[in-house]
Amino acid sequence: MRLLLLGGTQFVGRAVAEAGLAHGWDVTVFHRGRHAPVAGVRSLHGDRTAADGLTALNGGGPWDLVVDTWSAAPRAVRDTARLLRDRAGRYAYVSSCSVYAWPQPAGYTEDAPVVDGAFADAGQTDYARDKRGAELAVLDAFGADRSLLARAGLILGPYENIGRLPWWLGRIARGGPVLAPGPRDLPLQYVDVRDLAQWVLESSAAGRHGPYNLVAPRGHTTTGELLDACVAVTGSDAELRWTEPDVVLGAGIAPWTGLPVWVPPGTDLHSTLHGADTSRAVAAGLRCRPVGATVADTWRWLRDIGGVAPQRPDRPVVGIDPETEAKALAAGAHG
Repeated sequence: MRLLLLGGTQFVGRAVAEAGLAHGWDVTVFHRGRHAPVAGVRSLHGDRTAADGLTALNGGGPWDLVVDTWSAAPRAVRDTARLLRDRAGRYAYVSSCSVYAWPQPAGYTEDAPVVDGAFADAGQTDYARDKRGAELAVLDAFGADRSLLARAGLILGPYENIGRLPWWLGRIARGGPVLAPGPRDLPLQYVDVRDLAQWVLESSAAGRHGPYNLVAPRGHTTTGELLDACVAVTGSDAELRWTEPDVVLGAGIAPWTGLPVWVPPGTDLHSTLHGADTSRAVAAGLRCRPVGATVADTWRWLRDIGGVAPQRPDRPVVGIDPETEAKALAAGAHG
């Protein structure tokens, strides 16, 4: 298989590049040159936002598969997909469950309504419409039968540059009393970036097409299991102090970003972010490793790079400061 990876130097793209090489595929990575690609790939440089940014792709190919992870202006996907539609067999786009209209009830499938106001030729607007517009761009250029739309949920694992799991690992490694947002048995839904990469490549090679909710089945893990794994792999003396959701929110801590991954139970946030039906992807071969493996491998990667995870400049910094945590811990102790 000849794979063209658009991006390919960070997080999801890097995991896809490594998976392609592990399959023995011929991998070409098209990127801006800001980060070093995985050893063993062919590297092409270009900026998809520039007027002549796709020049390096001219005359290239043919490729069996294009994998794209773009998450800004959809017209960048439109231009690339149009350029490649006669030089590539299939196009896999790593999209997001954010493309569904908000909110969704727990158990929503790929047939759920998507956001309005998304267009393939649009500039950057908001994340949901950007991702949906990119889906439309892929479908327009490659058609439904040659397009795979991997609608990912929360993505964790090595190379994470959003900061969610790295923040928890860093905080728990420091030890002491740790604000743990309850309930302990609250179900979480995520996908390990390497499981995502493997599924995208295998499904594309098998000729699968259409949208798939690409995240572990509901109940794959819980908040307690995730944080317990963080304590175990760091070997710290951290004491998880489970705190009621109302206390956490009352301390001014925002769900999802303040304490990464966590959202209160019984809310639209939880049903939408941790409630997707993933039976279609599972039936198509999605295999999800245990949460302990994801946490351990992410911790190993963090230590290998000196303990400080990269941070995407277009995403907000997650986590809370020690003063906010202390306030919430004190409120929980007196609640």
